[in-house]
Amino acid sequence: MPTERVLDLFHGVRLTPTQRRIAHCLVQHAPAVAYLSAAEVAELAGVSQPSVTRFAVALGHDGYPALRRRLRDLTTAATGGPADAGNELQQAVRAEMGNLDRLAGQLADRDRIAETGRLLATSRPLPVVGLRAAAPLAAYFAYFAAKVHPDVRVLDDGGSLLADRLEQAAEAGASAVLAFVLPRYPRETLDALRDARAAGLTVVAITDSPVSPATEHADVVLPAAVGAQLVFDLHTAPMTLAMVLLQAICDAAPADTQRRLEAFEASAARRQLFLA
Repeated sequence: MPTERVLDLFHGVRLTPTQRRIAHCLVQHAPAVAYLSAAEVAELAGVSQPSVTRFAVALGHDGYPALRRRLRDLTTAATGGPADAGNELQQAVRAEMGNLDRLAGQLADRDRIAETGRLLATSRPLPVVGLRAAAPLAAYFAYFAAKVHPDVRVLDDGGSLLADRLEQAAEAGASAVLAFVLPRYPRETLDALRDARAAGLTVVAITDSPVSPATEHADVVLPAAVGAQLVFDLHTAPMTLAMVLLQAICDAAPADTQRRLEAFEASAARRQLFLA
């Protein structure tokens, strides 16, 4: 996919916040951006034209024209595909399969996921932020997390109330917050990440790209690509990553997890919550 090829350009390069904005612009608008001038990219990313030039140099190019040629090579190579790729609906589903495959590759580093699971498992309470399109993912994660964690708090309303609830969670003993930050990146979500850091919380962000706006405000960034082939985004990979992270939380305290699950099953049987 064009976006994945463009992302490879930034792998291992330490970018400034301004450069991350440019990188994110290139990813979001590939392959069209490969035919834009430096001034047009600057306007699209909301930065200065010299910043675009410095960004190209930071990636090892003589200037933006050289970077643009590289972008054209990458996006042109990515546009070719088999003639039997199927209709647009099949292509969208196959693109999601590709997103899941890339996520599986990222999970080869089990230590990073395990460490993040321990970080969230020890946060009591555990606030989970998700606004607008990310709200259902936050609720889905929290529904299951509440079965193995004693105090999960879903924060899905923005504004000053969200800042209040983050401060209250920190005062109650929270040490970390999990945030779902997905396109179109609500401004209130990024404000919440800043507020969480100000309250002394470690921010873990599940987001769509390693150069998304969330990276500037998160301590741990876990990327999972969002499908953009249909009218509305597909969140298959972020939801899968959320469940993988929940597994890591369970693995961080297996004895407590087993005890809580057994208690829930006993309660569910007593109240006949589910059909036999």
